[in-house]
Parts: sequence; C-alpha cells; structure tokens
Amino acid sequence: MHDDSTLMTEGAISKKIIRFALPVFWGNLFQQLYNVVDSLVVGNFIGSQALAAVGSSGSLTFLLVGLVNGIFLGAGVVVSRYVGARDDENISKAVHTAVAFGLVCGLLLTLIGVSLTPSILRLMGTPDDVLPTSITYLRIYFIGVLASVMYNVSNGIFNAVGDSKHPLYFLILSSVINVVLDLLFVAVLQWGIAGAAWATVISQAVSAFLGLRLLCHVTAPWRLFPRKIFLHRATLMEILKLGVPSGLQNSIISLANTVVQSNINAFGSAAMAGCSAYSKIEGFAFLPITSFAMAMSTFIGQNLGARQYDRAKKGARFGIICCILLSELIGVIFYALAPILIGAFDSDPSVIAIGVQQARTITLFYFLLAFSHGAAGILRGAGKSTVPMFVMLGCWCVIRITYLVIMVPLFREMQTIFWVYPFTWSLSTVCFTVYYLKADWIHGYEKS
Repeated sequence: MHDDSTLMTEGAISKKIIRFALPVFWGNLFQQLYNVVDSLVVGNFIGSQALAAVGSSGSLTFLLVGLVNGIFLGAGVVVSRYVGARDDENISKAVHTAVAFGLVCGLLLTLIGVSLTPSILRLMGTPDDVLPTSITYLRIYFIGVLASVMYNVSNGIFNAVGDSKHPLYFLILSSVINVVLDLLFVAVLQWGIAGAAWATVISQAVSAFLGLRLLCHVTAPWRLFPRKIFLHRATLMEILKLGVPSGLQNSIISLANTVVQSNINAFGSAAMAGCSAYSKIEGFAFLPITSFAMAMSTFIGQNLGARQYDRAKKGARFGIICCILLSELIGVIFYALAPILIGAFDSDPSVIAIGVQQARTITLFYFLLAFSHGAAGILRGAGKSTVPMFVMLGCWCVIRITYLVIMVPLFREMQTIFWVYPFTWSLSTVCFTVYYLKADWIHGYEKS
C-alpha cells in the first residue's frame, strides 16, 4: 500500500517540495554541525596539524565514497519513477538490488581504502608532519565505510519514496552521538585523531542500522526482506545506467578537488588548517543546495513516472529559485562573519588569515554553485544524468586542473588557487543555461 502523503505527484507543488526539502535541510544541518564539532574538538584539543590532517582527508574520502554514493542517486531515481507509476513489483526489486549492491560496494571500499591510504596521501603531496596523522584518521574511517554506504542506500530509498523525515531523525541521533563521543574520546580519554575517527564511524553505524531496520518494518512496497536481498540483473543495469554518470560526476569533482588540495598542501600545514576550517563552514552553503537538488530529483522522477510533465517543469523552476536565494544568503553571512567563524577553529593568526582570504574570494559566488547543482538534480530525475556528468567533467575537472597547472606557477599565492572555484562555477552555469535554452530536458521522455 502506498502512503499518498509522501507522494509528490499530487497537491500544491511549492508545498510538496518545501515539505520534502526542509527535513533534508535540517538533517544536513545536523550532519554539518557534527562535522564542525569534530573539527572544533580536533583543532582545539589536538592542534593545527590534526586539523590539517582531517581537512586533507576530505577530498580523498569523497573521491572514493562519492563514486558509490553517486550510483545510489541512480537507485533513488529508479525507485522514485516506479513509485510515481505505482509499480510495486519493480519498487521491491529496485530496493533489494540497491541494498545488495551497497553491501558489495561497501566491502570493496573498505579493502581499497585501508590498503591504499598511505600511497594516495603521498601522491597528494601531504606534508611529512601531517602524513602519519592523516593515515591514522583515514584508515579508521575506511574500516567503517560500509556503514556510511549503507546509510546512504537506506537514505536514498526513503527520499525516493518522498519520506525525508525518517533520515532526519536518524541524522539527529547520529549527530548527538558523534558530538558526545568526540568529547569523550578526544577531550576526556585523549585518544587523539583516532578518537575523532572512531566517533565518526560509530555514529554512522548507528544511523545505518536504524535506516535498514526501519526498511525491514515498513508496510509498503519498499519494505526490505533480508532473504530477498539479491542483485536483479535488469534492475541493476537500470540503476547503473542512471547512477554511474552521477557517481563519476562526484568522483570527477573530488578528483579535481584532490588536485586543488595538493596545491594547498604545498603551502604548508597552516594553509591546510585554514582551508580545512573554511571547508567546514562552506558545508553550510551546501545545505539548501543539497536539499533542493535532492527534492528536485525525487519530484521530477515521481512526476515523470506518473506522466505529469507540466507539473515537473513548474517544480523545477520553483526549486532552482529557492536553491539560489538560500545559498546566496548563507554566502553573504559567511563573508561578513568570516574572521569570527574561522577563528573558532584555530586561534593561529596565519591560519585565520588564510581561511578568511578563501572565504572572501569565494562566498559571494555561491549562487553559481547552487544553480549548477540544482540543474544537475533536475536532469538526474529526468534520466539525463550524463549531461551534468559531461558539464562537470569539462568545467570542474579538465578546466579546473588546467587552470591550476598554468596559473599557480605564474602567481605563487593562495588566492590564485581560491579563484579556481568561482571561475569554473561560472563556466558550468553558462553550460547548463545554454542547455536549458537550446534543449528540452524532458525531450524524449514524453514519447517513451
């Protein structure tokens, strides 16, 4: 039986999108808060080198985990279409295939991450004074990466059916657990960077367990039966067709950001710590972006599955506008309060100066980032996930890396690196705008 209250194919468009996006927003806010607390505890109780280690690890973890989580965005689109079409049999197949594939991917990531962490960090040019700490943090993170993957699987299924509230509850609990364990392991027991890593792993395991447990008890077509977990070949191919481009898009972005991080590493641990502090605060700008991009994918997927094409187009316009306005508001606030916010992570004046410089170079351009991610979410929901993949491959990877290779040797200063983001966001915005003007993103779907 379907829960019509979560379906996005009926009712006021703005109300449905906002009711879906708000729990995602609050969930991401709590997740970002516990990431910030993680860095605050590390920076204030362990030191700048430990904070630099956590920051330098971020782009690498997203490189590996982003590929897998992007694929599960494809699983969410498949589920949302079948929910819109009320095809219970294929909903069940998609759910059980996604869970089975998540288990396989999580185990592979664990093996790859634990074994290759030192080699990859060295390739990134991680300074010797930060390297041992970074290896410790990353290896523990990858020991528990299966939990992170399985949480994203269950989260993706709930979002696909229009239920964004339960993932919010799980994230709130996970965030509280992470903060408590951070303080216990790092501040009280003084386990150092290993304590911060274990706090993250345990909190993610709790949220994954709760998500999977609820899936096993819902009375709906998307109920999970452990004995039915199986890789259905046709369904897996459908998930991969939509998900691999999204996964590659994530990895492409993180690959380019890994190159950016390598350039930052060359300026030493103070630069790494300052940029790490900035990245934690920047996560707040991603809150409306992530929320509305996810809402767009679900809304578009369900309405195209139900063949409500005009409704899909109206919802896309509304979501893009909300995403841009909210992220730019956060950018303006961040610009004004940058010294205070960066200083909360580390009192070293050189660290604060670099973090503030990065913030005041980038934050006023968040509207460009919002438009690009919002457009990508819409296109994923419409089954056109290769379009954002190629746009971001060109703008956020090839051009971004080319810029760094040419400009950094010519202008050996941090601000040269920081400008790569507004520059490449502008290019992707132009590409998506041209695509929207020249092509109908629903073209072909109505005929099929």
